[in-house]
Amino acid sequence: MLTENLKFVSTKDNVQIAIWHIFDSEKQQYLSDSSTHKAQNIFLTHGTFSDKKTCLRIAEYLAILGHHCYIMEWRGHGASSASKDKFNFETIATYDFAATFDYLCHQLNLDNLHCVTHSGGGIGLIMFLIQNPDYIDKINSISLFACQAYGAALHPINRVKIFIAKYLNRLSGYIPAQKLKLGPVNESYHTMKQWYDWNLQQNFHSSFIKQGDTNKSNVNKNRATHILADPEPFDYRQHMPKITIPIYAISAKGDQFISPTLGCRALFNNFNNHANIFREYSLSNGNLDDYTHSRILNSRHAAKEIWPTVAAWIDKHSD
Repeated sequence: MLTENLKFVSTKDNVQIAIWHIFDSEKQQYLSDSSTHKAQNIFLTHGTFSDKKTCLRIAEYLAILGHHCYIMEWRGHGASSASKDKFNFETIATYDFAATFDYLCHQLNLDNLHCVTHSGGGIGLIMFLIQNPDYIDKINSISLFACQAYGAALHPINRVKIFIAKYLNRLSGYIPAQKLKLGPVNESYHTMKQWYDWNLQQNFHSSFIKQGDTNKSNVNKNRATHILADPEPFDYRQHMPKITIPIYAISAKGDQFISPTLGCRALFNNFNNHANIFREYSLSNGNLDDYTHSRILNSRHAAKEIWPTVAAWIDKHSD
């Protein structure tokens, strides 16, 4: 029987982050006695406009296989509390991810840890691991669904679309996600501005860390003062090769705007790890669908042909 338990963890800036533990209680005894198949611990998180529901179906699928799944909801999303201050992608990486992984690794003392993310959730994970490289060796594998940070505007038409979206978003102050059928959570201009700028400028720069600050302890200490030797923005892209965790990156041919295949491939290539695998799902590649940004993770076809490949990737990299 599938069970859901909710735990709240506090970030260093006093936001309550919801972590949903999903597992199949009927399979735990069997797995604990098995010498050939050990349950793995899987961290999942969503992207913008979303909450735990984005990850819930694949989490339930993985839980039925016997794994323990932990879904983190961003601040202001789902059951997590709202932030008193404005936040962006990097805030989530710096605080929400940090509090969650501290809980998983240091309070629960989990090993055999894997990550499955969708869209901006993968961006957050990348920034978090670069800020906190000690966690790299604690993670066995990563599966990135539709993840890109600086390659959505490689095509001129997309560049115009993003520029217009940024302009309109700035005028309105937020994106009405429910009205536009993007998801259950509206996003503010402040949150989205970082994504617009990364893609329009085709960089992966920090909004508060400077290039001279490569010491993790200084990152948080100097967040407000910015008294650093090198005034240039910290470039996450330069440090991506340090993430040596095996990565399975998944893109959708029908995702033409948020995470087009070219953008996902550009991000994937910056890891520079020959053990990683990139795969575009499309009809032309013999798959069941061209998929979209949402259907690549949540659809009947994804459940049939993509989820099993994620489970296999986890199994391949399990201790």
